Formats: sequence, C-alpha cells, structure tokens
Amino acid sequence: MRHRRQFILSAAALAVAASLPLSAAAEAPAKIGFVYVSPIGDAGWTYQHDEGRKEMEAALGNKIETRYVESVAEGADAERVIREFAASGSKIVFATSFGYMNYVERVARQFPNVTFLHATGYKSAKNFAPYNARFYEGRYLNGVIAGKMTKSKVLGYVGAFPIPEVLQGINAFTMGARSVNPDIEVRVIWANSWYDPGKEREAAMTLISQGADVVTHHTDSTATVQAAEERGVYAFGYHSDMSKYGPKAQLTATTHHWGEFYTRTVNEVLAGTWKPESVWGGIKDGMIKLAPMNPAVPEDVQAMVRDLEGRIRDGSFHPFTGPVVDQAGTERLAAGAVMDDATLGRMDYFVQGVSSRLPSSR
Repeated sequence: MRHRRQFILSAAALAVAASLPLSAAAEAPAKIGFVYVSPIGDAGWTYQHDEGRKEMEAALGNKIETRYVESVAEGADAERVIREFAASGSKIVFATSFGYMNYVERVARQFPNVTFLHATGYKSAKNFAPYNARFYEGRYLNGVIAGKMTKSKVLGYVGAFPIPEVLQGINAFTMGARSVNPDIEVRVIWANSWYDPGKEREAAMTLISQGADVVTHHTDSTATVQAAEERGVYAFGYHSDMSKYGPKAQLTATTHHWGEFYTRTVNEVLAGTWKPESVWGGIKDGMIKLAPMNPAVPEDVQAMVRDLEGRIRDGSFHPFTGPVVDQAGTERLAAGAVMDDATLGRMDYFVQGVSSRLPSSR
C-alpha cells in the first residue's frame, strides 16, 4: 500500500510540474567549454583567460556550467578536445590560442548549433568568430618606459612565433622606445613555443648577455621576468602582473582582461542575439591595462605614460601612426596616417630599430 501511495504522489507531482509554465521549471545550466594551450598556473596567458572564466561564472551564476582542459597542444589533440566539448553538450566553446583556428573551423562546420569563439585568429563563419585584444597598445607604452630607463640602449624581446600579433607587439614596443630615444636597438630571440619556461629563460639570458638591460616577452611563462630579476636588469611582464616574480625587475606589465567579454558574449548567445563579429578590444574597452608601475620609474615618465594611455583611450593617439618604416628602409605608412586594422592584421615585417631578422622561411 505504501509503495502504491508513493507512486500516486509521484505521479501527481509530475502532473503538477508538467502543468507549470516553462519559466517556472528549473532550466539546466548552459555548458561552456574552454580550451587552454598552457597550464593555468598563477600568471600568464592561460591564467588570465581562466580569471575571465571565473569572473563570468560569478556574474552568471547557475545559468552556466563551465569546463576546461589545460595544456592542449596546437594540433590533432586540440581538434579532439574541441570536438569532445561540442559533442558532450557544450553550447559555447572558447578556444584560446592562435593555432586552434583551423581546428575550430573544422569542428564548427560539424556542429552548426554550437557557438565557437577563437582567440587571436581571423577566420569566421555563421557559428564561429574570432576575438582578440590590442596588445600593441600596452606594448607601445612599455616601450616608452624602456626607452627612458635603458642605459645600454639595447632592449631584449623573447617571442613565441613570428605571426602578426607578435610582430605588432615587437614593433609597437620598438616605436615607443625610439619615440623617446632614437638610438634604441631591439633584439629578438624566438622560443618557437607559447609555453616553454626553459627555452624562454635561455632566450632571456642570452639577450641579457648581449647587453640588453631591459627585456620583455610574448610567451606564456614568467621565466623572462625571473631571469631579469636574477641578473639585475629591468623587465616588463606580459599577460599578467608578474611583479611577485620580479619585484625589482618588473617596471610594469601589459595585462589582458577577458571577463567582461566572456560574460557579455555568453549572455548574447543565451539570448539568441549573438552575431559572428570579430572583436578586437583595447585600452578603451578595458581589455588591456597596465600593471602598477615600479617606483623605480621616475614620476615624469609615469606622467608621460599616463598621458599617452589616456590619449589611446580617447582615440586621439594610435601607436601605429606614420611614418612607419621597415628594416629595409621602405615606408610602410606615410607620415600622419593611421594604420587600419586590416593592415595591422597582415603585419609581416620588423620596423627600423629592430636589429634581428625574421626567419628566412617567411
């Protein structure tokens, strides 16, 4: 009798639930997947994306459920992870490295009802779009500080791969430095990896041994800042504030902030209003910020940088304002002209002031 009564009560409860409007029924949270190219750690590229994920979780609460896989190589493994997220019910997949682009494109065609966002790429489709930050804005400001702080007039830069976003940063850093110190020379060593602390450290140490008294990097680990701290030279962190790894060395850092973008994008997808538009946000959008400046930076230099930062924010100054001249002496942008986004996205050269050469395969 007791079992029959329980069944009747359960059936009644189901009937009541079925009669409720959809809005009254609890909806399952939307699944969202993140693919990370390096370990999360406590600083760096992936760390900043994961901080953005957490910020989004705090903002959206039980509307979403996030998952992530870290240290995913840019190859067949990336395609497998992206596909598994889509096949297991993810409504949105964020793939956070340049080398994931073609794999995202392939999987997006197979899952037309899933929305895919790809960091730093350039391809798009109906359910697939790129997003990026204007790293070069912070790099120009770092360059101005470097130009004022260097004594050797040699600056060092550890790069991952010679792709447009990295070249934009190197060139902006060089132009910023030479705007205040035209005798500056920038030397570049490629790690050929986004995340390889050993190679990054070796490259930074080599640059320092070549006379660089200020170094920076476009790689994911803190190795360059740590090397600078060890050798008693200055550095700029990247992606994150890395001052705890180089309290004396780090002058500031170009930091990236993704939380507002992730929150806004997910809200749009859930509301059905998202469109596959390329997003490229900078200082004015809050996606690029400078970390607090080291007290070693003189007050007049800090004031100069804050003024430039404000001008970038209000649109009255663009780091790639002509003349822009490459290493061969060819004018790439006329005096007074401002480089448009399409041209920036195709950047494949070093500007004057960079003494290193691009790999011959390019």
